[in-house]
Amino acid sequence: MSDPISDPSADHTDRRTVTLTRAPALAPALARGALRSPFRRPRPDAGFDRTRLVLSGVRADPSWLAAYARVCGFPAGAESLPLPYPHLLGFPSAMRLMSGRDFPLPLLGLVHTSIEIVRHTALPATGTYDVAVHVAALAPHRRGTQATVVTELRDAERVVWESRSTYLARHRAATRPTEPPAEPKAPAPLPAVAEWRIPADTGRRYATVSGDRNPIHLHPLTARLFGFPRAVAHGMWTVARCAAAHAAPKAAVLRAEFRTPVLLPATAVYATDGKARFELRDEAHDHRRPYVTGEIHATPT
Repeated sequence: MSDPISDPSADHTDRRTVTLTRAPALAPALARGALRSPFRRPRPDAGFDRTRLVLSGVRADPSWLAAYARVCGFPAGAESLPLPYPHLLGFPSAMRLMSGRDFPLPLLGLVHTSIEIVRHTALPATGTYDVAVHVAALAPHRRGTQATVVTELRDAERVVWESRSTYLARHRAATRPTEPPAEPKAPAPLPAVAEWRIPADTGRRYATVSGDRNPIHLHPLTARLFGFPRAVAHGMWTVARCAAAHAAPKAAVLRAEFRTPVLLPATAVYATDGKARFELRDEAHDHRRPYVTGEIHATPT
């Protein structure tokens, strides 16, 4: 499988490419999305902005990278970017698209349901990259409407890292989508290898390094406004924390599904089969309710 993330619009012939001169400011994008959210009625058949945002000359800030490593458990001073880190480099552009006038889903309440990452080679921490982001599709989902956002990193010659994230807007569907095939019976829980105490301030610490200051992550009071009893850890923090405990090859594929929010503080069990599969489980429910499940393995040759 030479192209693990296949995108029918990968040739971008139907897209308008906009070259940015600097990374979009996150705070205005999040505020704009919050203000527009109450007026959005999600529709899977709606059109969406097909703009492809490109930002050239992107470098990881060493201090922010070091802070990210501390929060997520990666080794300090690594010469390569951690496997999930480029998601942060594309996040401001993704928020600009998803908070824009032509994005038909409400930004507030969007749930990050899955991510697939392909790293084609090790990414030098001091490297310079071009970052491109676009919305690939809207699709009906049994619980609402799902958007797919694609992010790519290029060096001077080729795509070196790419991801596909799905975000769900929950609402009652106007028409019932075709039911997916019945899922096979869930496999037995993976062997537990570590128990992690996740502090109450994890959401605030990750928000500082990622820029994702969604209120549900910051404080119990702001989380309650959105129906959560306590602050919720970022899904990308849970993936990063698991990736930090997993020895990923230089050319790697990561696939993860976010199952249950991590209410902070928490005690979680990290489990793995010692090969590709991993999961983070809720310690308070017989170690059986997963927060996140996924796999990391080498890219096919």
